[in-house]
Amino acid sequence: MPVTIPDEILETAQLKPEEILRELAVLLYAQERLSLAQAARLAQMGRVQFYHLLASRDIPLKFGSEDLDADLATLARLKLSSE
Repeated sequence: MPVTIPDEILETAQLKPEEILRELAVLLYAQERLSLAQAARLAQMGRVQFYHLLASRDIPLKFGSEDLDADLATLARLKLSSE
């Protein structure tokens, strides 16, 4: 379901649509309502980029099983590509 944010709200908040998505992703991740992977996807950022965003705000990483599975799959792909 698409969500529309009125232009007047964006103007008042002085934020661009992509900045609103980042702020929402950070908030929901910090509240443990989204996993790291989900929050990075909502923020439209790569996972490493999102890690850096969280670190810049002193928000600790919380790894769930979904995040662990994704990281293990990435490591396996990297290992295969280096052989």
